[in-house]
Amino acid sequence: MNSTINLIIDTNTLVRILSLGFLSFFISMAITPLYTTLAYKGQWWKKPRTKTVTGAPTPMLTKLHGEKHKRLIPTMAGIIFVVAVGIVTVLFNLSRGETWLPLAAFLGAGFVGLIDDIINVRGSGLGVAGLPSKLKLLLITLIALVGGLFFHYKLDVSSMHIPGGELHLGWLIIPLFVLVVVATANAVNITDGLDGLAGGLCAIAFATYAIIAVLQGRFGVAGFCMAIVGGLLSYTWFNIFPARFFMGDIGSFSLGTALGVVAMLTDTVILLPIIGIVFVAETGSVILQLTSKKLRHGKKIFKISPVHFHFQASGWPEAKVTMRFWIIGQVAGVVGLILFVVGQWL
Repeated sequence: MNSTINLIIDTNTLVRILSLGFLSFFISMAITPLYTTLAYKGQWWKKPRTKTVTGAPTPMLTKLHGEKHKRLIPTMAGIIFVVAVGIVTVLFNLSRGETWLPLAAFLGAGFVGLIDDIINVRGSGLGVAGLPSKLKLLLITLIALVGGLFFHYKLDVSSMHIPGGELHLGWLIIPLFVLVVVATANAVNITDGLDGLAGGLCAIAFATYAIIAVLQGRFGVAGFCMAIVGGLLSYTWFNIFPARFFMGDIGSFSLGTALGVVAMLTDTVILLPIIGIVFVAETGSVILQLTSKKLRHGKKIFKISPVHFHFQASGWPEAKVTMRFWIIGQVAGVVGLILFVVGQWL
């Protein structure tokens, strides 16, 4: 893939890209009262998490968020920015080469999350709080696989940029695409645990990728990223502590899937773990915790995982954890941009 920097940028193009973000923000703000009315009237309350991924009880999490669970906060608010981004992209930024793929992945993963959220809200009568984890993983993997096939065969991508040149992968670009997208989708889903945390971090990551896409001359991708940023700024306005509502899996899965696709489209996969360092740390903390408990006879590394809960259990106020993680995300975004620019000139 050619990911060289394009320094000649038309002013009108920049205005258009930024306008997509503003329009998405405006639509999200307009939709929010309708969602809020329906959510509170329909009692779309998020069921509190009572078990870990291994099925063990979570008394510490219940203690940390007991009062929050009593507030009956609605979920599925991710539908607000999913609809807003969909409208803006379809009407003003639809491009076969740049936005078909991220939009389809964004909406497809959002649909999987929506089903999971509906089951969580309404209950299935079987005592579960959503779709089985393995089924969710399978569905997201299928979406990523279809996207990977389109990426390779329709967009004709078979290589990735590495420092010093291009690495030709051929059809192996497809499993790489699947791995990146699935991993990112789950990482964002894991991170969505505190008021404002995932929304703010995703806004930072997509803003970073909007800049990268502009520098590459991929203005359609940049516009898509800015539309997500606009929708997320609206959502986060209401989701910061104390949250008025939660994005749910429809939000976290759509965002994580789209972020992975954008990283592939901009040929910056090696920068994704840096730009999304908090997502990596959150996922890594869960893996380390599970591994430690299995290999060390139940001994834990963290008081509770993911790591944002560990800091909260250590006495940090929820808002403090969120804002400090935001700062880490901002610094990581700048580092990613620096490495991107330097890497293009190597």
